[in-house]
Amino acid sequence: MYICICNAIRESDLREAAIGHDGDAEATYATLGKRPNCGQCLEKADKIIDQERIDASCENVAV
Repeated sequence: MYICICNAIRESDLREAAIGHDGDAEATYATLGKRPNCGQCLEKADKIIDQERIDASCENVAV
């Protein structure tokens, strides 16, 4: 599923970038070589990024 239509950023790409880098949606977009255009996706992207980082930290604790 696309999270950012303006930049054609898929949820899977966003989740992968969230694990490798710190920062909010704008900073994560920058790691993908993109930047927000209209900004409608930022709130949802921030939630996905936060959840992915929480899930990753839980996996590290469980291992």
